[in-house]
This record gives sequence, structure tokens and C-alpha cells, in this order.
Amino acid sequence: MSSAVELRAPGPRGTPPLLARLVDDAALFPPGNASMPDAVRGHLDGRVGEWSGVMGLFLCPASRLAELITELIKVKPPKPIALSLVIDTGLGGVPKAVSIVESRSELLALRMVEMPAPSDVDEVWLERVSEFVPEDVIRVVEPRRGGAEWLDGVRRVIEHGSWPKLRCGGLSQENFPSVDEVADFLSVVSGGGVAFKATAGLHRAVRYTDEQNFTHHGFLNLLVATARSLSGRDVREALASTDAEALTAEAKALSDQAAHAVRGVFASYGSCSLSEPVADLEGLGLL
Repeated sequence: MSSAVELRAPGPRGTPPLLARLVDDAALFPPGNASMPDAVRGHLDGRVGEWSGVMGLFLCPASRLAELITELIKVKPPKPIALSLVIDTGLGGVPKAVSIVESRSELLALRMVEMPAPSDVDEVWLERVSEFVPEDVIRVVEPRRGGAEWLDGVRRVIEHGSWPKLRCGGLSQENFPSVDEVADFLSVVSGGGVAFKATAGLHRAVRYTDEQNFTHHGFLNLLVATARSLSGRDVREALASTDAEALTAEAKALSDQAAHAVRGVFASYGSCSLSEPVADLEGLGLL
């Protein structure tokens, strides 16, 4: 199976290892909801832009795969788009979607398959995931959050060799995990020998509260918290911090070896914009 390290090939201009391929392109998803032509054009522009080293995979729902292929036939990308296929058609739809992608290898390179888990995340379901997803493709499974059962589901996903997904926000308050929940998740994952992927809600580098009074986790908070989780320090303080200067200093102090270790755990997150995280990172002096 592909690894988090393989997905983070160094980008141009020596992108720092803590940030290489950090941001997966989720332009098609809320709140961006880009049209397919705009999403494809934005991704191709981003791949050759100044900070292309920060950009990771292109995320596409399985239900929109035909639309994506139609658009790529029009624009003729110079090399295949590295794709994460987000399964919104049920587990039974995976084999057909994978087959379609593999039949279009001049346009698409399948790197990852992501899907929500059923409430119980049982072994039979996880085995079917393994059967349906090729061995060289990363499997990302999102257990439903809530209570101790959620962390049990995360452990089962890890034991199965898949990456767990952490949803960090959404359209209602219930979609935003607490600091304690994220800390507990990191505790399980950092000791599990596998990477995780984050999704939704990570719009800014540093923790903040929006106009709807939703408090968003910051992706820099999550990077620093992952580093602390690996070294046995205070994870909750890092997650709860709104001190951009202190978080930036801590991130800059990480050695390349420590940064690679962090990204071996926190592999990437989906964002409907590349420009917003890059602007934050530039403003903080991290790019």
C-alpha cells in the first residue's frame, strides 16, 4: 500500500517537510462547491503555481467521476491527476468506480479511496473494503464520531491497515469535535503506527471562532498537537491555543526528522481552497 511519505514528494522551491502535500484539493465539496470546470482548472493551475508543493490529491466524489473524466478529456492534462476517490455511492459502488479510474490511466492516477464507515465498523465490512480497493491504493475510513464506540471504531480501522479520518467541522455545531475528542483521537492514532487524514472545518492555520459562533480547529494547531502527541507533551494545550506566534515558533523549531514523523501521522487534510491556507502560512512566515 502507498504510504504517507510517498504522497509527500518534495515540491518546488523546497517546500518545508512539515507542509509538503499537506492540502488535498476539495474544491468540489462544501463550502466551496466549485463547478467541475472551475475545480479542474484551479487544480491544474495550482500544480504549476508558486506553492504547488503544498498541494496534495484532487478529491472527487464517485458520483461525479464521469463528469471529471469528461472535463479532463477536454483540457488534456500533461500528466495524470493524482486522485482521491470519495465514495458517496455506498461500498458496493467501489469496484465499478475503481475500474473506471483505472481504465483512464492517461487522465487519472488513483492514490486513495475514502469512505464513511457504518455505525459498527465491523470486521466483515472492513474486509470488503480491502477486497474492493487495490493493494497499492490507500484506504481511508471515517468512523462515526461519538462516545467510546467511536474510538473503538478508529482502533479497528487502524488494526485493519486503513487510515482513519477525522472530521473537524461542518454545517452544525455537532460536526465540530471538542479539544478532548481530538486529543483522544491523536492518542489512539499516534500509538497505532498508521497515518490519519482530516477533513472539513480546517479553514485557517490557527484556531478561531467564526461569525456563526462555531469554533474551528486550526491545521497548524493539529500539526503542533501531533508533534506533541509523538513526544508525550501537552496535546490539549496545542489544540486549544489561539497564540499564532507561539504555534508558529513551535512548528519552526521542529527538525526535518521530527517534521517527517509528524506528517507520517497527520498525512493531509481536505480544503476547498489552496490559496487560503497558503496565505495563512505565508502570513505566519512558514512559507
